[in-house]
Amino acid sequence: MQNNRRKKTPPAETLVSVLKYILLGLVVLAVLIPIYPIIMGSLKTVDNFRASNAFSLPKVWMWKNYADAFIDGGMAIGFLNTLLVLAASLIIAILCGSMTAYVLSRFEFVGKKVVKAAFLLVSLIPSITTQVITYRIVNALGLVDNLLAPILMFGGTDILAVYIFLQFLDSISVSLDESARLDGANSYTVFFKILLPLLKPAIATVLIIKFVGVYNEFYIPFIYAPNVHLVSTALYSFTSSFGTRWEIICAGQIIIILPMFVIFLAAQKFIYSGLAAGSVKG
Repeated sequence: MQNNRRKKTPPAETLVSVLKYILLGLVVLAVLIPIYPIIMGSLKTVDNFRASNAFSLPKVWMWKNYADAFIDGGMAIGFLNTLLVLAASLIIAILCGSMTAYVLSRFEFVGKKVVKAAFLLVSLIPSITTQVITYRIVNALGLVDNLLAPILMFGGTDILAVYIFLQFLDSISVSLDESARLDGANSYTVFFKILLPLLKPAIATVLIIKFVGVYNEFYIPFIYAPNVHLVSTALYSFTSSFGTRWEIICAGQIIIILPMFVIFLAAQKFIYSGLAAGSVKG
């Protein structure tokens, strides 16, 4: 008998493997099926869009819809404003979240447990219930219809970011802080020169979550900066009481999806490593 004969795979393992691939295939279909009608709709004429079903092919392939969506929807200025909001809010969110977590992790003060509990309690309050008073505050500061409004709203201390940074900081030995302090370092030096570089996986995790959230957010820009052009609100210009240009909106949706798709393909290695690191730290 040959020693190198392959062992037969047990039927149970084969069945599990088949079921696994079937499940993965169903998940992929569930993700891709909603995108297909958008692509088809973006290439139809107005009459073809209204007369046909969502999955039918266009009778005339209207590539011009993409040019109309980009130009008439002001996508260029929308992407520029969105980039500014993203850059500013992400920097603020990372600094606020990491510094808040640093204080909660490394310092002892009266009411520390109360502060942690308050953060958790606030995260349980539906944000929609606080929007009236929030709008009044933003309006009193004169920030409505200003890029600063979404920047401050997105960049404010994120409870999830605080807990992500807190989880990482708790896994870093306090002896690093103590050694630096023996060499004369103060709290700012310890944080910015020692701890912050070690928080790169946490920063990557927060960047991923926050970037997607800010890029896709419609409510905050629409309420607090209705006349400031962002990509999330750009498509709203194609709706009116006289009709909605759904084929142009579909084309605009594809234009908005493409940058996220390209960024994911380029940075998927860092995305997976950041999320994996965030899941095992503790």
